Amino acid sequence: MSTATASPASSSTTLRNAVIRLAGNSQDGIQSIGGFLARLAGRTQHDVMTYMTIPSTISGGPSIFQLHLGSGEVLHPGDESDVLVAFYQHSYDSHFSSLREGGICFYDSGEVTELKNERGIHHIGIPFTAATVEAIGGSARDRGKNMFVMGLLCAVYELDKDKLVGIVSRQFGKKDESVLRNALLAFDAGYAYPIGDMGTFNFEEGEHTDEHRLSTDGNTLMTMGLIAAGVRYGSAYPITPWSSIMETLRSELPKYGGMYVQAEDELAAVSMTIGAAYAGHLAVTGSAGPGLSLKMEALSYASMAEIPLIVINVQRGGPSTGLPTSVEQSDLLQAIYGSHGDCPRIVLAPKDVEDCFYIALEAGKLAREYSCPVIILSDQALSSRIEAFTEPDLDKHWVEPTLDISNRPADFKPYPLDQVTRHAPPGSRMEGGRYPHVTGLEHDEWGHPSGNPKMHQQMTDKRRNKLVKLSNSLPLPEVYGDAEGDALLIGWGSSYGPIKESVNRLRAEGHKVGAAHLRHLHPMPANLDSLFAKYKKVVVVEMNDGGVYGYGQLAMLLRASLADPKIKSVCKTDGLNFRIREIVTGVEKLMADQ
Repeated sequence: MSTATASPASSSTTLRNAVIRLAGNSQDGIQSIGGFLARLAGRTQHDVMTYMTIPSTISGGPSIFQLHLGSGEVLHPGDESDVLVAFYQHSYDSHFSSLREGGICFYDSGEVTELKNERGIHHIGIPFTAATVEAIGGSARDRGKNMFVMGLLCAVYELDKDKLVGIVSRQFGKKDESVLRNALLAFDAGYAYPIGDMGTFNFEEGEHTDEHRLSTDGNTLMTMGLIAAGVRYGSAYPITPWSSIMETLRSELPKYGGMYVQAEDELAAVSMTIGAAYAGHLAVTGSAGPGLSLKMEALSYASMAEIPLIVINVQRGGPSTGLPTSVEQSDLLQAIYGSHGDCPRIVLAPKDVEDCFYIALEAGKLAREYSCPVIILSDQALSSRIEAFTEPDLDKHWVEPTLDISNRPADFKPYPLDQVTRHAPPGSRMEGGRYPHVTGLEHDEWGHPSGNPKMHQQMTDKRRNKLVKLSNSLPLPEVYGDAEGDALLIGWGSSYGPIKESVNRLRAEGHKVGAAHLRHLHPMPANLDSLFAKYKKVVVVEMNDGGVYGYGQLAMLLRASLADPKIKSVCKTDGLNFRIREIVTGVEKLMADQ
C-alpha cells in the first residue's frame, strides 16, 4: 500500500490509497459489495475508480471486482492490488500474481487449501462461508458471505460504518425485511471477526471539501445527461453493455412526459428514433458495436435527410459477438465511415465517468445546432466502473425541450444551401402552401428528390461543410505535463486516467512528456499539427488492433490527415484496460527508436 505511515502507539496504519481485489464467482455478489464500497467514497470526500470482469455466459463463472480507493486523485483502477480477497481456490490461483510484493491475502479457509509462500505475501485465512452460516443460520449457506466480507473490509480499513450501513439499507430497504436483516447480520459478523495482530488501516483525510459529491457508473450518468439535455423520446434494442441506459430511460422518461420503446430489432429502433427526431424532439437510440452495424442503413438516411439525433455506442470487444463483457475501442472507423456513401456525422467520446454527463449535454447541443446524427463512443469500462466526482448542477445545465410548430414563412426551405438545415415538424403550417419533403433521395432545397449533378455536389458540400465549420470552432485539447519535448501521448475514451498517470511516471523518470485527450473524434479540432510540432514523437494509445499497417484506428486517421510520420501507436486488444506499465513500456520503446 502506497505512502503508508504507522504510529508507534497505535496498531493502525495511515494510507493515501489502496487497491483491493475481490475474486470469486459472479453469483457471489462481489459486484454488489464492490459497488457499496465505491459509493461510500463519494460520501466521504475520497476518490475511487473501479474495475470488474464478469463472464458473458448465462451460467456465470469466475469474476472479479477491483477498487482503487484514495485520498487524492485516482486515475486508474490499479496495476496491482494491495489486498486480494479470494473466495475459492481458483480465485486464489488466478489472482495471486496480481498482489504486490508484501501484499495481504484474505482467503476463505474452507475453500482455499493450497497457499504459495513467495514475495512476502501475508496470508490470513477466515472461514467466510462457515462464519456467515453461523451468523445468519444454516439455511443461508453461501448467501450473505459477500456482506460478511464487506464488514471485514470495513473494519480492516476503518471505513465509515454508519454511512456504509445506510447505503446497504437504502439498497435492500424495498425488499422483504428478512433480506436486510440477514445482510446486516452477516455484515456485523464480518466487522467483528478477529483478524489477529495484523492491525488496521485508515485513509488520510480526503482532499475534496465539496459536500455535493456522488459516486456512480458511466451508464447511469450518461442517462442523467441525456435527460438533462432534453431527450424525451427514443427507441432501442437490448445488448450488453448498453442495456442499462435503455432500461433507465424506459422507466424515467415517462416522468418527464416522454417515452422510450424497446423495439423488435436494431433497424426498427433507429428508425423509430429518426421518426421522433423529425417530429421535432431530441431523441436517442443506442447499442453496442454489433447493434451499431445493424443501424447503419438508417443512419445513412439520417445523414442524407439531416435529422438531428443522438446515437450511443457502448463499445465492447469484437468482431462479431466477440467479448460482450470486455472493453475495446474498435468501433471508431465504423462510427465515422460505417454507412454507405459520403455520410458525415459527429463523433464524440467521454474521457471518464463524470464526462459521460457532459458529453450527453454536448451531443444534444451539437445535434440541434448542426442538424445531423451525433454518435457517442462510450465503452464497457466507462459503462460499469464507478468513480466519485462533484454532483452536476442540474439547474445550470437543464434543457427544457420545446416543440416548435409555429408557422413557416412562404420562402421557407428546409435545406437552404447557404444555411444549416432546420426542419419543420409535421403540424407546422407553411404560409406559402408549399410543404417540404423528407427523403433518403438526393433533393433540392425544399427536399424534393433531385438527380441534378450540380445539386448533388452542392448538397454534398453543404453536409460536409457543417463539420468543417465545427472543426474550425473547436479549441485545441489542453496538454497535461510538458508543453514540448520527447513525446506527446494522445488518447480518447476511458484511457484518459491511465495515460495521465503514465505521463506522471515518465516525467518522474526524466522524460519530457505531455498528454492530450481528444473528446471530439470527428471532426477533430483543426490545427492539431501545430501542437504535434512541439514533440519529437506523437504516441496514440488506444485499445484496438495495430492492423496490417501497424497503426491503431485514431493513429491512422491522424497520419492520413496530417501526413506526419512521427505519429506512432501503442495498441492492445486483450479486453482489459491499459495498465500504467504497459503504456510506459510502449512509449519508452518508441522514444528509444530513432
